[in-house]
Amino acid sequence: MKLCITGLNHRTAPVEVREQLAFDERSLGAALADLVARPGISEGLILSTCNRVEVSVASGDSVDPGAVIERFLAERRGVDPASLAPFLYRYEDADAIRHLFRVASSLDSMVVGEPQILGQLKAAYAAAKAHGAVGGWLEAILTRAFSVAKRVRTETGIGENPVSVSSTAVDLARQIFGSLAERRVMVIGAGKMAELAVKHLRSAGVQRIYVTNRTLERARAMAEAFQGVIVEYDRFLEALPEMDIVLTSSGAPFYLLRKDQMRRVIEARRHRPMFLIDIAVPRNVDPAVNELDNVFLYDIDDLARVADANLGERRKRAELAERIIEEEVQRMVARLKAREVVPTIVSLQERLEQIRQAELARYRSRLGPLTAEQEEALEALTRGILNKFAHGPMTELRRQASQPEGVQTIELIRRMFRLDD
Repeated sequence: MKLCITGLNHRTAPVEVREQLAFDERSLGAALADLVARPGISEGLILSTCNRVEVSVASGDSVDPGAVIERFLAERRGVDPASLAPFLYRYEDADAIRHLFRVASSLDSMVVGEPQILGQLKAAYAAAKAHGAVGGWLEAILTRAFSVAKRVRTETGIGENPVSVSSTAVDLARQIFGSLAERRVMVIGAGKMAELAVKHLRSAGVQRIYVTNRTLERARAMAEAFQGVIVEYDRFLEALPEMDIVLTSSGAPFYLLRKDQMRRVIEARRHRPMFLIDIAVPRNVDPAVNELDNVFLYDIDDLARVADANLGERRKRAELAERIIEEEVQRMVARLKAREVVPTIVSLQERLEQIRQAELARYRSRLGPLTAEQEEALEALTRGILNKFAHGPMTELRRQASQPEGVQTIELIRRMFRLDD
C-alpha cells in the first residue's frame, strides 16, 4: 500500500491558480466518488482551503498515484495538465506522512501556529468518511495526524502568541480587560484595516460596537456589517467616557485625540482602564496620551513590533514542533510496516498448519486406533515442532517490518513458503 499527496499551496501557486482547483462543498461528494473509483485507488481525501488544494490517496503498488491525482485534478476542474505541472508538489509514503502531520500542526501554514487548518482538515476527513472515501490505511494516518497536531500545540504552545497586527491588538485588549464580552468598542474611521480589526474583536467576544466616520454612508456600512451603532462624528468625544476600547483608523491629517481631551475622558471614567488602538497613518492619537495613567495606547508600529516578537517566538517553538513531527513520523511508519506484515504472518501460520494437518491425516491410518491421551500427545508434538520451526521466520518478519529494505526480505519469505499460490 502506498500513500501519496499531490497539490499546491500559497507558496507554490498564486491565488488565480489556486482558485481554479478549489472544490466547494456541493461538488465534494461527486469528486470523492470519482477519485476512489479510479483504478488502483482505495481511499481518498480532498483538502480545499483558500491557501491550498491537496489530494491524498492510498493506492496499490500497480499504479502511479501522483499521476492519477494529476489527471483527476485536471479533469474535475477542467484545467490543462501542462499548465498545472509547474505549481504542483508530490509527497509519497514517509514524506507524505510528514507533510500531513506538518499541515495538521499548522507548520506549513501561511501563519505558523494558526488553528484554522486543523479544523479544515477535520472537516475534509469528515466529508471523506461520510462519502465512504476513507476507512482503512489512510484513515489511520489521518486520525494520527489529529493526535500529533494536539501534541504539538500542547507541548510547544505554538499558537499562543498572535502574529498579525489585528490579532495582537485583540490579545493586548484581553491582557488589559480579561473577557471582552461586556466591553464597549468605538471605531473612528471605516477603512479596511479597521474592518479587519473589528472582525478580530468580534471573534474575541465583543458585542457592543459603535462606529463614527466623517462620511455617514461609510459609518452606516460598517455599522450594518458588524451590528454596530452609529455615533455622530461631531459628537464622538462625548461618547468616549462610555467606551473601553477605541480603535482609530481615520485619514485625518491631524490628531483626533489629544492629551488634554483624553485627560478629561479618563477622569469622566473615574480612571477605569481604557485601551486605544491607533492604526492610522498618519496617527490619529497624540503619543503624549500614553503619559496618562490607566490609558494604554498602541500605534501600528507598536503592534507590529509585538507581532514580530511573537513571530520570532513561534519560529523557536516551530523548531521543537519539527522534532516532534519527525519522532511521530518514524513511529507511524513503523506502525504501518508492522500492520502490513500481519497478513504475511497469518498466511505463514495458515500454510504451516495446513501442512501439519495434511501430514497427520496421511500417517494417521498407519498408526491405528489411538487413545485420547495419544491423540493429545500427537497434537502437542506436531504443534510444538511447527511452532519452533515458525519462530525464526516470524521473528524475522516482525524485525524486517521496521527496516528500510525489509520489504525485500518479506517478499522472499512469501516466495519461500509459496504464500501467494
